[in-house]
Amino acid sequence: MKRIFYIQYTNPAGYPPLEHSSRILGDDGWQVTFLGTGALGADALRFPPHPNIRVRRLSFCRPGWRQKLHYSYFCLWVFIWALLARPVWIYVSDALACPAALALGILPWLRILYHEHDSPAPPAGAFQRLVHWARRRVANRAAACILPNETRLERFKAEMGMRHGMFCVWNCPSSSEVAPERAADNGNFWLLYHGSIVPERLPFAVVDALAALPDSVRLRVIGYETVGSVGYIGRLQQRARQIGVDGRLQVVDALPRRDLMEWCRRCDAGLALMPLSSADINLQAMTGASNKPFDYLASGLPLLVSDLPDWRAEFVQPGYGFPCDPQDADSIAGAVRRFLEDPGLARAMGEMGRRRILDEWNYEACFQPVRRCLEA
Repeated sequence: MKRIFYIQYTNPAGYPPLEHSSRILGDDGWQVTFLGTGALGADALRFPPHPNIRVRRLSFCRPGWRQKLHYSYFCLWVFIWALLARPVWIYVSDALACPAALALGILPWLRILYHEHDSPAPPAGAFQRLVHWARRRVANRAAACILPNETRLERFKAEMGMRHGMFCVWNCPSSSEVAPERAADNGNFWLLYHGSIVPERLPFAVVDALAALPDSVRLRVIGYETVGSVGYIGRLQQRARQIGVDGRLQVVDALPRRDLMEWCRRCDAGLALMPLSSADINLQAMTGASNKPFDYLASGLPLLVSDLPDWRAEFVQPGYGFPCDPQDADSIAGAVRRFLEDPGLARAMGEMGRRRILDEWNYEACFQPVRRCLEA
């Protein structure tokens, strides 16, 4: 039987590519099992039901000595599941799952696929050194490795000393998530941000820009705080009150993806902002890795992106949106005014992007090489 286990030390429903790839495989007759945990702020995220997909999760555990026990139990739990259920493939989808995956290497029938959504930071302690060591061993044992960005893929190949078995798969939406063509809307103009709510991707300048724009421009934020950004939503709301735009800021808790895509269709432009400079490789190389612009385009929304060379090349030059400085409220407001001054152009941008998703930027097309690898 075609049986595959996805393992990750987090909530798998927080990663849309896992939902898309598992559904592709489930539709092909694979028996798919997810072994994961909860995640701070994202426990409400769930996969839609599918007859060939099941999800098993341990509860979330906060950092501290209990988390060390929790992690050890997770590794043992994964090993027992694999020993009893005998999957053909193990789909390792985060670096923290690598020690558990490495232990599974003693099971001779197993093949491993490693998908790195976020590259880990340099090790800062004994446990992180263990994770990095296991990551390297798993990557070199894997039949294939997946990264969501070409720059990060090349860096990964050099770091791991690999020459083959590498795939770059962008975090595109499923073709089934593409909305119908948008109609004209003369009501409020809703800007949308969705995902993890952190200062690097949703700076105060976005809220400040509202004060320089007409009252019809509103900001909708859908998502959750991370461990490192607890309290940031409250600070955004306080800033909005201070400058008198709190009635134009709406915060919505994290939603299952199907509901999230429905909310996208109720908005008018999408924010996909990255810092203009960062020491974090994940923030330096996010084109393809960020699902935000693709989700917005699938809903027919034009984009507001950071004025970075790779973002300009992928999204601005083809005509899907405008660039801005994410730390400059005037720059953000100026880009939004361009949408307001020419609503027809804004709709045309979103429609061009929506067709690109249907034709090319969808997960079914991007995942096809990996699918062939698994079947082979």
